[in-house]
Amino acid sequence: MSANLIDGKAVAAEIDARAGEVGAGLAAALGRAPCLAVVLIGDDPASDVYVRNKVRRTEAAGLTSIEIRKPADVREADVIAIVERLNQDEGVDGILVQMPLPDHINANRVISHIDPDKDVDGLTETSAGRLVLGQAGLRPCTPAGCVFLAERALGDLSGKSVVVIGRSILVGKPAALLFLEKNATVTIAHSRTADLPALCRTADILVPAVGRAEMVRGDWVKPGACVLDVGINRIDAPERGAGKSRLVGDVAFDEIVGHAGWITPVPGGIGPMTIAMLLRNTVIAAALRAKLPLPDDY
Repeated sequence: MSANLIDGKAVAAEIDARAGEVGAGLAAALGRAPCLAVVLIGDDPASDVYVRNKVRRTEAAGLTSIEIRKPADVREADVIAIVERLNQDEGVDGILVQMPLPDHINANRVISHIDPDKDVDGLTETSAGRLVLGQAGLRPCTPAGCVFLAERALGDLSGKSVVVIGRSILVGKPAALLFLEKNATVTIAHSRTADLPALCRTADILVPAVGRAEMVRGDWVKPGACVLDVGINRIDAPERGAGKSRLVGDVAFDEIVGHAGWITPVPGGIGPMTIAMLLRNTVIAAALRAKLPLPDDY
C-alpha cells in the first residue's frame, strides 16, 4: 500500500480560478474587482516571499491587490493607522497584516483594529467568536485549507476521527472547530498529551501543526489514514552540499507514505492552500459587505 499524494498546488489552482470566476461575477455590481490589501512590515525574507506570492496569485486570479510596505522601525501607532485607513476604504474588501511583526509591535493590538468584515485571515476576536458560535464569517485560511483537502480526499467527513496536534489560535483550535462543523469527532493533542503516538494511531485524519521537523513517525499513523501535514521546517541537508538545506513537514514522510491512505507533501501540500483560501475569503468578504449573493456552491 502506498499513500495517495494530495496535490495542494493543483487544488489551490482550482480554487484560485474559481475565485476569479466568482469575483468577475461580483465586479459588475461592485464596479470593480474584489480587492485584497496586504501590509508588510520589515524585511523578513520569508515574509517577503509569502507576500509576493499572495500578490502574484491575487492578480493572476483577476482580483485587485494593494501592497503596503513599511520599514521594521515603523511605530505601532502608524501600523494601526494604516489598518484604520484600509478599514475606511470602500474599495478594499480584505486586509491582511503579514506576520510576524517586529518585536516592538504588539500583533494582537494591530489585529484587534482590523474590521472583522475585512478580516480575511480570520484572526480577530469577532471572527473567532463567529466560528465558535457557528455564525457566518471569514474562516482562518490554513485550517480551512486542511478541511477542504480532507473533503477532497475522503468526501463526507461525518463520523471521522480527527486528531489535531497543536492548540495554537492560528491552526490547531480553529482546525478543530472547522472539522467539528463537518460532524467529525475531534481530539486536540498537545505537549502534555499522554501517549501521543497511541492517540495518533486512532485518527482517520491526522493534522500535525506544531512546527517540529519530522516529529510524527511512521508507527504513529494508522494504515489508510489521511495525513495533513501543516508543518514547514527548514533542516540542514549536507547530502545536497555544504550549507544546503531543505524543507520538511512535521511528519516523517518517507516512513508514512508507504501505509497512509492520503498524505500532503511538504512543500506543495497545505502551503498553497493557505493562499487559495485567502483569495476565496476576499471574494466572500466583497460579497458580504455589498450584500451580494454568492453561488450556492461557493
